[in-house]
Amino acid sequence: MKKQQPQVSEDRILDASWGLLGDEGIEKFSLRRLADRLGIQAPSLYWYFKNKQDLYQRLANQVSKIILEEFHSEGDWKEQLTELAVTVRSVLSRYPCSTQLMMMTLPHEPDIIRFNNRMLLCVESTPLKQEQKLQVIITLVNYIYNFVLDAYQHERNVSAILKNQGELPGEEMTHLLDSMPDEEAGLFRTMFKNELFELMGTDRAFEFGLKVILLGVEQVMKEQEK
Repeated sequence: MKKQQPQVSEDRILDASWGLLGDEGIEKFSLRRLADRLGIQAPSLYWYFKNKQDLYQRLANQVSKIILEEFHSEGDWKEQLTELAVTVRSVLSRYPCSTQLMMMTLPHEPDIIRFNNRMLLCVESTPLKQEQKLQVIITLVNYIYNFVLDAYQHERNVSAILKNQGELPGEEMTHLLDSMPDEEAGLFRTMFKNELFELMGTDRAFEFGLKVILLGVEQVMKEQEK
C-alpha cells in the first residue's frame, strides 16, 4: 500500500516552529513537541525535514530572506552598515530564538549565502584588505547577535523572577551594594542607583555601540593611509 503524504505543509511547520520557540524557548524545542502542536505524528515531519538541525537551517534561511527583503540602503559604507545593523536587529527581535538559530547553523542555504554576500558588499567599496572587510562584518554581526541575545535573555530572567517572587529584588540589591566597600562595588553601585543599567537593550545603547564599531573601522582606514 502506497504511503500517504501527511496533510501538513512546510510553511505550516515553519509557522508552528516559531510559535513553539516563542512559547518554550530553544532549550525545550523538539520535533515531538512540534508534532504535538501541529496535531500530527512526529514521523510526518520527516517528509519535509531530515532532522531538527535541518529544520533549524530552514528557519535561519527564512530569517535571512526577511532581512534581505527589508534591508534597503544606497548610501556610503557607513550608511549601509548602519541600516544593515538596524534591520538585522529588528528582524531578529521579532522572531523568537532567531539569533540562536543564526549562530547554530551553517551558511548552507541560498538565502543565508545571499545575506552574507550582501553584508560583504556593504564594505566592498572601502580601501580595507579583504580579510579586514570580512572581520568588519564578523565584528558587526557578533555585536548585533549578542545585543539581541542579551536583551532576550534579560527579558526571560525578569519574567522568571516575577513569576517566582512577584517582584524584582531591587531593595535586596540596594542592601547588598551598600554592604560592599567602594573599591569592590563603588562604580557599579553609583550606576545602579542612577538607573543607568536601564539603558541596556535600548535603541540608545544599540546606536552607541554601533557608533563605536564604525568609528573603529574609520580609524583603521586612517592608519592604513599613513
